[in-house]
Amino acid sequence: MAEQHLHSILRHIPAGVATLHGAELRLSFLNEAMQAMLGPDAREGCLLADCGQQLPADLHEVIGQVYQSGQPFVAKAYGLVVQRPEDGEAKNALRYFDLALEPVREENDTVSGLLVFAVDVTGQEEARLEAHRLALETRRLDARLRVLTETVPQITFSLDSQGHYEYVSPQWYYFTGQPANAAVDAIWPLLIHPDDRLRILYQAEQARRTGTGWSYEYRLRRHDGQYRWMLSRALPELHAPTEPVFWHGALTEVHDQRELADALRRGEAELRFLADSIPELIWTATAEGFIDYYNRYTTDYSGLTIDDLGPTGWVSLLHPEEQAEAARGWVQSIASGKAFEGEYRMRRHDGLFRWHIIRARQLVDGRGLRWFGTCTDVQDQHLLHQALQTQYDELARAHHDLDTFVYAASHDLRQPALNLRGLFEELRSTATFHDPDEAALLGMVDGALGQLDATLHDLAATVRSQRAHQEPAEILDLALILEEVLLGLRPQAQLRQAQFEIDVAEVPGLLYSRANLRSVVHNLVSNALKFAHPDRQPSIRLRSYLTPEGQPALDVQDNGLGMDLSNPQAPIFQLFVRQHPDIEGTGVGLYLVQRIVTSQGGHVEVASTVGEGTTFTIYWTQPA
Repeated sequence: MAEQHLHSILRHIPAGVATLHGAELRLSFLNEAMQAMLGPDAREGCLLADCGQQLPADLHEVIGQVYQSGQPFVAKAYGLVVQRPEDGEAKNALRYFDLALEPVREENDTVSGLLVFAVDVTGQEEARLEAHRLALETRRLDARLRVLTETVPQITFSLDSQGHYEYVSPQWYYFTGQPANAAVDAIWPLLIHPDDRLRILYQAEQARRTGTGWSYEYRLRRHDGQYRWMLSRALPELHAPTEPVFWHGALTEVHDQRELADALRRGEAELRFLADSIPELIWTATAEGFIDYYNRYTTDYSGLTIDDLGPTGWVSLLHPEEQAEAARGWVQSIASGKAFEGEYRMRRHDGLFRWHIIRARQLVDGRGLRWFGTCTDVQDQHLLHQALQTQYDELARAHHDLDTFVYAASHDLRQPALNLRGLFEELRSTATFHDPDEAALLGMVDGALGQLDATLHDLAATVRSQRAHQEPAEILDLALILEEVLLGLRPQAQLRQAQFEIDVAEVPGLLYSRANLRSVVHNLVSNALKFAHPDRQPSIRLRSYLTPEGQPALDVQDNGLGMDLSNPQAPIFQLFVRQHPDIEGTGVGLYLVQRIVTSQGGHVEVASTVGEGTTFTIYWTQPA
């Protein structure tokens, strides 16, 4: 009865139990766990070789050797593929068992069988394997982290709650020049600059006491004896609910950045001192146009504090009649990014309004886009400009009156001159003189009357040319204008049998005043005919072209008498001055040419050789 009760207990325990009898290893007992291990064909009375086919061959061999030797054997976490029911089907699954093979002996100490005991340790083995895998992964990550911390240009470290260094990266030894076996806990505080040491030790102690991180800067002595600014940052390793037991951090050299920041602060202070020293309103504004800085002169000029001025202070200082216009222009500049500039009246602390030029430009500094502006006092210049404008207007009126007088005088004197000419002709035709110098005297009087008439004509032409300066410019056909001028000079040209060459292919058109262009060409061509060489046929060439700078030009070239350009007594463009006084003329033509061309922004150049000819080059405009 007790044996049956024992068998019942053994059949239901979770561990596999079986007994093998005889050398043929026949199953004499197996429980449910062992049957699941051996397979569905396993039953009591069958041979292990027949009903334990899913057992590996090496296990069969070991079981046989244990029976033969009589020595027990234990195998830990032995892997075995067994069939397990899953979703109504039998599926193979790898399971791990702790196996124990114990020989059964008779009274005479002979082995009569084996006791097989198997405990399923699959869960424990899988946990062990996972722990092993995690340990390998941890070692791999630790090695990677160590490589990273030892290659970055920073000193990394770990501290415990008592302030003892658990780890310091090799960079610390490179930086400080300390040997690898140095006592870091003792040496590190000594390497801190004496002026920083107490502060740093206190802050580190406070951080460890409160369980918080830290971030501070201090000077650490380098291997060459120099103290370099370092940034120390560390965070606690937290494992709730316990207090932190480790702090991990890094030490970064910020010496260059610190010096740069100090230099920037000094530079900013110097700039502010310079801005405050300039007797001009200087201000800066954000990208949105709100003013965030005024120099000292602004408050001195306005008599207001910076708070009173506010973010739009300079606008409120303007004359009420100009505030709206200035505000619109400032808003447009802010929206478009274009520079702002205007001339406005600004109220001084005594209530007087003074003229200022307000300029602002958008630039980029360390804080991004910003506006930099100035308000320059131009009250004195404004008053001077008004005075000069008044004088200019008076001179313009006087010049106009003088031109009117000259024109009227030349016009009014022409009639008496014509009357003198008529009386002289009548006298010469009716009266007789018994003077041997009669012919010479009559010639002299005739020449004087002719010169008077020509002078009056040229004076009137000078005034007309001055008035023509205000005529509008238009696109002119050069070939047509030149033909018109030559047509007007045809009698003189035919008289001298002159030859003309016109080349306007390169620049056929010109933006100019029609009257001014005709006057310039007429005077130059008429002079070329007047001062032709007596020994050769006149040859006159007119060529229009573009200079390499893109400036339109006109050459008027002749083969006449030429001029002495180096003669200081006869400058060619001076009014009433003539190079050839023996030839009839007034000395007004070239003066008119230069006056017309220069008034339109151009200039005249002359190249001449006495006895060979002259070339006038008219540059109509300024170079682009």
